[in-house]
Amino acid sequence: MNKIEFTKELIKGRIAETIFEQMFRESGKYTILRSGYEYTLPELAQYQHLAEVKAVLENIRNAPDFVLISQDKKEVYLVEVKFCTRRDPSKIKEITDDILKMWNPSWLFIASPDGFFFGPCNEISMKNGQIGELYPKWAEQNIQADYLKILRQFEPRASEIWS
Repeated sequence: MNKIEFTKELIKGRIAETIFEQMFRESGKYTILRSGYEYTLPELAQYQHLAEVKAVLENIRNAPDFVLISQDKKEVYLVEVKFCTRRDPSKIKEITDDILKMWNPSWLFIASPDGFFFGPCNEISMKNGQIGELYPKWAEQNIQADYLKILRQFEPRASEIWS
């Protein structure tokens, strides 16, 4: 992947992560912690070229993006966040299978112009990449609608940038 393609993927991911974080924060139901290595271990990132730390960094690099903690502290979820212009079940299954190799149990959140989708990776994998919509129990419909409008504002530019 060249630098331009890497940057495009990075921008898409950041948009999806910001939407997820702000939407769940606004719902007020969960404490949201960033857990991706670029946020938790930035000092280690500078050593990624060293063979001795590559395996450790690979494990950390593949960590889910967020940890959600319920307000009563009884539920904790590891969540990977992705932006998908189009939901492709085979690609989604590949993503969940990769996540499950190292992070089980974990959940997948997809931000897409046609809505938000969320579910446990085990279930998504068993259903061959089929992922259900984000239920209002996680974030109310009015909150989802507001954030979907924001996401869609990027879509015209996204089709130019990401095609």
